[in-house]
Amino acid sequence: MSRIIYFDNAATTPLANEVLEVMLPFMKENFGNPSSSYSAGRTARLGLEVARKKVAHLLGVTPTTIFFTSGGTESNNTAIAAAVRDLGCTHIITSPIEHHAVLHTVEHYSRHNNISFTLVALTESGEIDYENLEQQLQLHTHAGKKVLVSLMHANNEIGTLLDMQRVGKLCQQHNAIFHSDCVQTVGHYPLNLSEAGVHFISGAGHKFHGPKGVGLLYVSNEVKIQPLLYGGGQERNMRAGTENTYGIVGFARALEMAMEAYEKESQYIDQLKQYMKSELTAAIPGVGFNSPDHSLYTVLSVRIPQSPKTESLLLELDMAGICVSSGSACSTGEASHVIRALRKNNNSTTIRFSFSKFNTQSEIDVVVAKLKELLS
Repeated sequence: MSRIIYFDNAATTPLANEVLEVMLPFMKENFGNPSSSYSAGRTARLGLEVARKKVAHLLGVTPTTIFFTSGGTESNNTAIAAAVRDLGCTHIITSPIEHHAVLHTVEHYSRHNNISFTLVALTESGEIDYENLEQQLQLHTHAGKKVLVSLMHANNEIGTLLDMQRVGKLCQQHNAIFHSDCVQTVGHYPLNLSEAGVHFISGAGHKFHGPKGVGLLYVSNEVKIQPLLYGGGQERNMRAGTENTYGIVGFARALEMAMEAYEKESQYIDQLKQYMKSELTAAIPGVGFNSPDHSLYTVLSVRIPQSPKTESLLLELDMAGICVSSGSACSTGEASHVIRALRKNNNSTTIRFSFSKFNTQSEIDVVVAKLKELLS
């Protein structure tokens, strides 16, 4: 197969060569178990803790607040479980467009732990209605409930952004716990978590050219929680199991590279997004966009007027070597709950294009030309 054109970077990104280079020594020479006391173990432990300090510095927090996990799903599950089990939360406020790693977890605790939950209202563009959030916080707090607010920083399908500081202040006013799924923004925006007013955030290395299978859970020093996994004393007794040392080292290097090049790369990627938007507008009559103007710069959700030719559009693009999706990679084959929540015109087909620093304008030209051909 000839080289593919890959525009599904919100699902995963290719591993950067520089990241692989720092991982290889911990796969080969420095392979020791970081919990072992002899030299090979100490070398692995040093690599792991240097990575933790690096990540903490880049996120504006202390190393004691950073825990490494297997990815965003585990981090989201751990944060919500801890809020219910350890912090006494009896009501959860979330949104209808959260990732299923949050929504399904909330539904689980609702069914099995008698935890009530409500969905915050959305604006027409799919952004959080902050007045409704405040009203819900007041209502449930006054009813004597301890509230967990779980809202994602950037939506993975349409790219809507959350004002984390605003939500953090609202939670502080109502003594609520605040968790944010930051899987699409860690590595894509400079984050200072000490100023965000958040108690938990989740991140995943493979979203910013790091390795798969390694994630981040930030736990504020303001809260004390119990581990989700029991066993050994790894991650300061918070997550049992031998650490994924080379993955953690790769995570830290990928985050470091992303933040060093943020200004240049974010501007470049946003230019790609705007170029694709303008080219699609010119090429496809009636095209629309689910992503609002102020949204995650890596994601563009496109509405194409429905016709017999759109039914197999993703398959036709795939056969042409073009990788795109209709939404979350975790919901392949299902109608998107995010698009349904927007209540947009149903007579359309949604395609999500998501970009990285490795994409080019010429690739966009090829994709737009192919779409025009398929739809003509």
